Amino acid sequence: MKKINLLACLLSTAIYYAQIKFEKGYFIDNLGNKKEVLIRNVDWKENPVDFEYKSDISSDTKKENINNVQEFSIDGSGKYIRATVMLDLSSGNLDLMSDKKAPNFKEKTIFLKYIIEGKATLLYYEEDNIRRFFYSSEKSNPQQLIYKPYYINDDSIAYNEDYKKQIAEYLKCGIENEQLRNINYTKKDLANIFTQYNECSGAHVVDYGKLDVKKGLFHLSIRPGINFSSLKSQYVYEDVKADFGSQTSFRIGLEFEYVLPFNKNKWAFFVEPTYQYYKKNVESIGYEGYYYEYKYNATVDYKSIEIPIGVRHYFFLNDRSKIFVNAAYVADINMKSSMKLLFSEIEIGSGSNFVIGAGYKYNNRFSAEFRVGTSRNLLRDYQNLDSDYKTASLILGYTLF
Repeated sequence: MKKINLLACLLSTAIYYAQIKFEKGYFIDNLGNKKEVLIRNVDWKENPVDFEYKSDISSDTKKENINNVQEFSIDGSGKYIRATVMLDLSSGNLDLMSDKKAPNFKEKTIFLKYIIEGKATLLYYEEDNIRRFFYSSEKSNPQQLIYKPYYINDDSIAYNEDYKKQIAEYLKCGIENEQLRNINYTKKDLANIFTQYNECSGAHVVDYGKLDVKKGLFHLSIRPGINFSSLKSQYVYEDVKADFGSQTSFRIGLEFEYVLPFNKNKWAFFVEPTYQYYKKNVESIGYEGYYYEYKYNATVDYKSIEIPIGVRHYFFLNDRSKIFVNAAYVADINMKSSMKLLFSEIEIGSGSNFVIGAGYKYNNRFSAEFRVGTSRNLLRDYQNLDSDYKTASLILGYTLF
């Protein structure tokens, strides 16, 4: 419990001191005033309704929202415009899917994200499971490109692909019929069509998709460290137990990390196969206090490959430094491990538990982490035996790529 409390204290301190990164941008208010500011770049996965900004790096943080802002942009990252649109709220989930072909339109004021800006502009909106594309021109307000899956019956799904008709009617320069038939309702396909039309029309094109390319990052790290472990074992129905005490041992892991391509690369999944061991011999007493009490040597030789599978969140301090917190489920693969209690030679089985950790990473290369695990029962395959194995770890890391 003390270790968990210490880790919780470290996590709270780390989160408190993690800095927020503000980047150069602007917003235009309802009166048409353009203000050059520094905007907190959250790298929104879903379209925002508000944002934080500073007048300069030393000023206090302020907040603006969709009610007061017509447009805002972060240099090299994205541009948003406020629009009141008819938004199709139909669900694409099988459990909630409609049996009607027509969209379920509702008027809503939203920030739309620019994908392609030109004579014909392509915009995007995402919220929960809703993903919609919109088009507009210099003379028209944004309108949704219609795409909707719907039930014909319990076994069949059809698709309203009116967006192809809308594009054929709206983009009449350089777009072939065969091309329209094969176009998918995706950012890549629609961006290509809108770019092609603008170039055919001789219009200037800004491709925000290229400015805001998001790719997942894959990292491979070597993770040596030290385990601080303890083990207690006992027969459940007899007064026979052994306290093997604490032991410091070496561990070595190889971590595979995938950093998700949104929210400024703050979220990641990881898998870390790790070799660990705990080996000890202690003098113990069976049936202590009884006239037939018995002294004996209790031994344990526990070796395994642990496989933590978890999620990690980063907090950026600056361009070179970041702290992180993570949590994982740990699968444990036993490697011919055994224990001796009284006269019995016991085979240790595979176990599992959960771990939480906090750490620091420098220059995307060097890292250090303190990790605490919940209790693990190494003798869960035996009804009359119980054990309590606990580990805290200090882990160093070096990222190869």
